[in-house]
Amino acid sequence: MKLMICIVQNRYRDAMEEGLKSKSYRMTELASSGGFMKRGSTTFLIGIAEDDIRNLQETMKDICLAYEKKKGKSKETAGRYTSFLIDVKDSLPFFQQK
Repeated sequence: MKLMICIVQNRYRDAMEEGLKSKSYRMTELASSGGFMKRGSTTFLIGIAEDDIRNLQETMKDICLAYEKKKGKSKETAGRYTSFLIDVKDSLPFFQQK
């Protein structure tokens, strides 16, 4: 099991949320700001099985490309989103049971 942390430009936020939900991906959405992507962004936390990672990445790419086809490309040079994968086994529990 993996945790994908995906920081999405706000321009793609609604399309990404709707597209991932329509494909039955479950996520937690966090409003985020700061210097990482220099613009308003939204962070999605997505739990994903290891064998579904490639499918999720392709789905996210397709969502952004479909949005751009409908609304036009962004004039900004920043990426559509940035994602990170973390092994769930590497996470530390908040409360440890003894």
